[in-house]
Amino acid sequence: MDSVDTGFSAGEEQWRARLGTLREVVRQDLVSRQLAAHLPDLPPRRVLDIGCGQGTQALRLARRGHLVTGVDASTRLLDDFRAAMAAEPAEVGDRVRLVHGDAGQLTDLFAASSFDVVLCQGVLMYFPDPGPLLDAIGHLLAPGGIASVLVRNGDALAMRPGLLGDWDEAEKAFGEDSYRNRIGVHARADRRADLTAALARREMDLREWYGVRVFTDTVASSTELPDEETLQAILRAEERAGRTDPYRQVAALLHLIAERREETPTRRTPEQPPS
Repeated sequence: MDSVDTGFSAGEEQWRARLGTLREVVRQDLVSRQLAAHLPDLPPRRVLDIGCGQGTQALRLARRGHLVTGVDASTRLLDDFRAAMAAEPAEVGDRVRLVHGDAGQLTDLFAASSFDVVLCQGVLMYFPDPGPLLDAIGHLLAPGGIASVLVRNGDALAMRPGLLGDWDEAEKAFGEDSYRNRIGVHARADRRADLTAALARREMDLREWYGVRVFTDTVASSTELPDEETLQAILRAEERAGRTDPYRQVAALLHLIAERREETPTRRTPEQPPS
């Protein structure tokens, strides 16, 4: 399960430097809100966060009472996660387990069907072949569980350069399935129809999908948060656009929520004697 180029690690420092900026806050808040619509606080779920990074999503779920396992290949980001966890109440930290490991090791690290929720947010884009990672998600997800998959929107790769007036890059982007992202890494994009079909082949059926960063994708990477009133107005507009056609179709990111099919009991035919 090889990563694209040298993978996320090549842009890790850029990623860390941009945490807390407008683009990242919009992304994290929208994903949290969209997931919350499918994941009530009770009963507590067993959650696996693949590529948990600094722990933004994992900690939010732990605060809500869920039992979260975070896996990441970066020791630096796991240290950031631990630092953030240290500022939380003890009961939140008690619900979190951190594992240093690569996405390619998931089926060795965990038993089949051992999680009720699997997050794979902003990770799939760093793998040229998404198949093995999707296989692992399906393997680890319990029947009736949900997967939250956040990817770059392959049907809208020309939007960002076009809106920024970079016409050469916009023209190149049509029909492409990869791009150079804001942290300087060559990454892959997914088309919604293809990813939906790939999940279904692994017995994970699409429950809902959303767009993320419809309006704010073109703001500068270093743009800081505005005042609270303005930020909330931005989030309301982004949240509504993210669930509304045609806006969500051209979002920079796609957030797919899929449900693992329930196991079907084996039915006896009349010829079969009782066991």
